[in-house]
Amino acid sequence: MGSSRLSFGPFVYDPVTGSLWREGKSVATGPRPAALLGMLLEAEGRVVTKADLMDRAWQGLAVEEGNLTVQIATLRKILGARPDGTEWIVTVPRVGYRLPRQEDDGMAPVAPQPPSVAVLPFVNLGGDTDQDYFADGVVTEIITALARFRSFSVVSRHSAFIYKGRSIDVRQVAAELGVRYVLEGSIRREGGQVRINVQLVDGVTATHLWADHFEDGISHIFAFQDHITERVASIVEPAIEIAEIQRSRRDRPNSPAVYDLYLRALAAIVDESIENNAIAYALLQEALAIEPENAMLLSHAAWALEHRITMGWPRLGKDDKAECISLARRGLQHSAGDPRVMAHCGMALLQTDKDYEGGMAVLEAASAANPNDLMVAACSGIAALHCGDIDQALERLHRAVKLGPRDPDARFSLTGIAMAEIFRGNYEAAISHASRSLALNAHFDPTYWMLIAAHAHLGNMEQARQFLHALEAIAPDVTLEGILAGQPAKNPQRFTPVLEGLARAGMRPRP
Repeated sequence: MGSSRLSFGPFVYDPVTGSLWREGKSVATGPRPAALLGMLLEAEGRVVTKADLMDRAWQGLAVEEGNLTVQIATLRKILGARPDGTEWIVTVPRVGYRLPRQEDDGMAPVAPQPPSVAVLPFVNLGGDTDQDYFADGVVTEIITALARFRSFSVVSRHSAFIYKGRSIDVRQVAAELGVRYVLEGSIRREGGQVRINVQLVDGVTATHLWADHFEDGISHIFAFQDHITERVASIVEPAIEIAEIQRSRRDRPNSPAVYDLYLRALAAIVDESIENNAIAYALLQEALAIEPENAMLLSHAAWALEHRITMGWPRLGKDDKAECISLARRGLQHSAGDPRVMAHCGMALLQTDKDYEGGMAVLEAASAANPNDLMVAACSGIAALHCGDIDQALERLHRAVKLGPRDPDARFSLTGIAMAEIFRGNYEAAISHASRSLALNAHFDPTYWMLIAAHAHLGNMEQARQFLHALEAIAPDVTLEGILAGQPAKNPQRFTPVLEGLARAGMRPRP
């Protein structure tokens, strides 16, 4: 059995196939109990919320909570009782469920878990919803900075942002997210002035460990973000050395005007639509005109162009490919080892320049620098899918999903897993993962490619054509020729099953 399989008591669970064995014998489970079990095991003893479990088992469909109760009861019946007569699955009232991991009953010992923190969305006190992007962007920057520390873990942005606009109890949030510490705050922006209040709370006792405020011109906000990062890191993990704190500071824009352009571009680029991609690129170009050597701006501009090339979208300039490669190489030149910059630039080199060895080397370095960054892990997995070992790719992609199962960035990993399953002929599994990706973002073209191809291979032509029509609605110029041109060609035969499925569904071969 592969190393990716999970053991507990007399059971072994395969997260790739959803199969369960007891003492070497296969145990029959339905797809939903298997999905629930997989998520509980992935949590390694932490509480999994009802919402997260329902998202996993029903893939974004709106269902009543009673359906979850029924499936949990079914799973409990399948597992039976533990050796001491208790249930394997523990109910956490009003929150969710957990599957405890203990050293007795034949379960593998659990290594001590590192401290963990959730950074909740800051409340926008300005009253202007048009400024939400600024408040959210500041929080995203803090999450990214904290995520670079290996000595503690940080909940993904999207998992934390489900609490946006909600009245919350810190202890409940900590229990639902499985964290010890919660950082919360508020922000008000008026013209060039910004006021931020922030506090770090112990999620178990609700004790306020530290609080501070910032009130100054926007030009000084970067120093305050550094201050927040340092204080949180020093409280959550006192053993962190000052050198590590210094390394956590990113190559961010120096100008407040550029920073605002960057945040606007970031909000647009994640949408994945053709129009917003162009808007994001234009904003980044405007920012680069002011700070032409800023690695973060260069890498995101390369990312925007790489997406257009990979998707087969209309060009933005005379030679998008050459410009993308130039941006990526300049970004690496000024990256100072920033993992996210390296990930975006490495993918751009691999996808557009077909520099497989160079791109893979950059992505491996990014993964080594920060293995806890969802985007870095996803890029590394996708690169392995195209240029390396499929088993290794799946291991990395599943880990990326685990880092943030509800984060919109998980669409990359989920779609990558779907692609790998198509390569292996596991079309049902491909549909399952692609459907989860679609629930996170309905504008990501490759998700539709996988759904169309998998359904076509299964003979579900009506569903395949429905997804093709949906794709053509958001990408009217899509063709087989355009998609193929954007794919890495180190192992060209790998992508053939996807193209064959798209062709069966009736996608146009060329413009």
